[in-house]
Amino acid sequence: MELLDIMRSRRSIRKYTGEEIPEKKMERILQAGLLAPTSRNKRPWEYYVVRDPRKLDQLSRAKWHGSSLLAGARAAIAVTADSDLSDAWIEDSSIALAYMDLMASSQGVGSCWVQMRMRKDQEGGDAEDNVRRILGLDLPIRIVGILALGMPDEQREAYDLDGLLWEKVHRD
Repeated sequence: MELLDIMRSRRSIRKYTGEEIPEKKMERILQAGLLAPTSRNKRPWEYYVVRDPRKLDQLSRAKWHGSSLLAGARAAIAVTADSDLSDAWIEDSSIALAYMDLMASSQGVGSCWVQMRMRKDQEGGDAEDNVRRILGLDLPIRIVGILALGMPDEQREAYDLDGLLWEKVHRD
């Protein structure tokens, strides 16, 4: 499949079957993250693969809204970064998340990016603090987001190239 086709068909999938994600597919998703470019090749990110249903349930409650789908995922990848190692940790982690999201789509694995940075939980606490506690991490480790993964239990239409917002493109 061509990269543009993968980009067109990549959609946020929030409903998953109970089927396990084949290990080869998970390996490819992680390879994509490890191949992601970083500022000055600092590679400040680390990836925490979570398959334990209890931890996935805890992560599903780490923030107030938009993380409940983690409870139904078969796996998740928390993308963390050492903020002392690079001032571009947010960008580097975001690129890695996007690479893994695209690879998941190319492998037929459903995925959805769950934002954690600058998000709150139900009581107004910090979502990143919650994730650090669940994963046993300390500062300066930061969490940009978590990629929920599972075999899709929903189908969504690919984006239509005719619907692209070309008015958002400005040329000199």
